[in-house]
Amino acid sequence: MDLPVLDPTEQRVLGSLLEKERTVPASYPLSLNALRTACNQTSSRDPITDHDEATVERVARELKDRGLVRIVWAATGRRTLKYHQTLAEELSLTDAERALVTVLLLRGPQAPGELRSRTERLHPFADREAVEETLRRMAARPSPLVRELERRPGQHDSRWVHLLGPVDEGVAAPASATAAADFESVLAEGADARDDSVRATYGTVAQTYADRFTDELAGMPFESWLLDRVAADAGDQPVVEVGSGPGHVTAHLAAAGADATGIDLTPAMVEEARRRFPEGRYEVGDLRRLMRPTTSDGWGAVLAWYSLIHLAASELPDAVAALARPIRPGGRLVLAMHAGGGVRHLDSWFDLDVSLDFVLHDPATVRAVVEAAGFEDLEWYHRGPFTWCGETTERFYLLATKPG
Repeated sequence: MDLPVLDPTEQRVLGSLLEKERTVPASYPLSLNALRTACNQTSSRDPITDHDEATVERVARELKDRGLVRIVWAATGRRTLKYHQTLAEELSLTDAERALVTVLLLRGPQAPGELRSRTERLHPFADREAVEETLRRMAARPSPLVRELERRPGQHDSRWVHLLGPVDEGVAAPASATAAADFESVLAEGADARDDSVRATYGTVAQTYADRFTDELAGMPFESWLLDRVAADAGDQPVVEVGSGPGHVTAHLAAAGADATGIDLTPAMVEEARRRFPEGRYEVGDLRRLMRPTTSDGWGAVLAWYSLIHLAASELPDAVAALARPIRPGGRLVLAMHAGGGVRHLDSWFDLDVSLDFVLHDPATVRAVVEAAGFEDLEWYHRGPFTWCGETTERFYLLATKPG
């Protein structure tokens, strides 16, 4: 069969639909507004676009006429048109092929290592070799879907490009692409390797970290006020802190009257929390697999208090979507993180040998990700570092409400 030839806007629309069908299935098919937001995301997209609603609607209807998009009515209180891609069906894509096509449509030419890390939530490739095997199978089709680009001077790996329309192959990456690559450097060895490094590092420093930070809120009136407010707003609805570390933030919420639970990726940190706050509830868990509480239809608030600071920018949309799913309508999402740009690496922490990367996320990008996840009534706060306790980065706090 002949492959469809897609212009850049058509590529963005179909890539966004392919992505969201996998990452936010509860919100799929997409409304026109959600599709526009997905197309114009400032993370996991290259280049960044600013398509207006009329353009997205026109392109989606043209794709419908070509049999690549289906438009359906959805009854959500009022009848709403929603958009569903049929490209994967038209091309008879396997799950692995579909994941690679999605990311290539959204981000242009990429090396196999980049593709493996960026497709993790779409399809889990076992290793880099599995990505390369799939790419070569796609290139060997009667109508090839991808092509390997010639390696340029200074490049360690060959990049691959889709063949569904014109793509800027880029002789040299622009400054914006270089900055984006810095945010992705934490995934150089893959997400699993990064998670192992985070778990090992916090396991190594758990006791010293807890000694240092367990009492920090006593000197932070703004943070204490914010947590007290979250506890009060939640009322009798359960609250969870993901990435709870030594447990002091969860304990503060509980002391403020919240039915609070702490979850952390590192068993040693959970042990510290249980030892220091034996009356609290602390469990080992991954924020990307957060479940609903057993005592309610959803969480009254989910707090990611400095727990997204080791994720690449490309991982934020899926992480926020995972946190959003178990929040009850009207519940809150609360984020705290380092503000800025780029990645800081530590080889030593508390005089202990470690290997850990901290990602300083751009507040505007974070707000856009939260809005794209469907949250409303965003409010945010930005402060400078407290030198009295050794802070060296600006801090960013965001609250948002899940629509009722």
